[in-house]
Amino acid sequence: MLKLNFPPYLIETKEIDGKTYVFDEIRKKLLVCTPEEWVRQHMIKYLINEKLCPKGLIALESGLKINTLSKRSDILVYDKEGKPLVLVECKAPSIKLSQETFDQAARYNKTLKAPYLMITNGLKHFGAMINFESNSYKSIQELPPYPIL
Repeated sequence: MLKLNFPPYLIETKEIDGKTYVFDEIRKKLLVCTPEEWVRQHMIKYLINEKLCPKGLIALESGLKINTLSKRSDILVYDKEGKPLVLVECKAPSIKLSQETFDQAARYNKTLKAPYLMITNGLKHFGAMINFESNSYKSIQELPPYPIL
């Protein structure tokens, strides 16, 4: 698998019938290891190991409504009161991060209202702190550790 711009993590993979699967420690099951899933699993490890996010407060592929469309957020971290804290949109390493990628995550976040937003393709990461009152955001180099987020 492609080396990503994260600290080295032990991510369990398994070959079954010629396909590579990755173990998702949040959902506790094997998933087909697509390039986007490889990025998501690294981001999960980063949130747990580097940012100290409790596993029980991380949700994956949560459903949400944008107008009449059903969408899914890649990773959503909640605070201890159960409110959205960080929304992470993961892309495959071959996908270039752009304003369009950020705008997609920001549209999802209009419903969720997480104060932190992050997009990553595993090679590059972009973070923002959202100010809903002024409808603006401030770029951040990295997320602060949990629970300060």
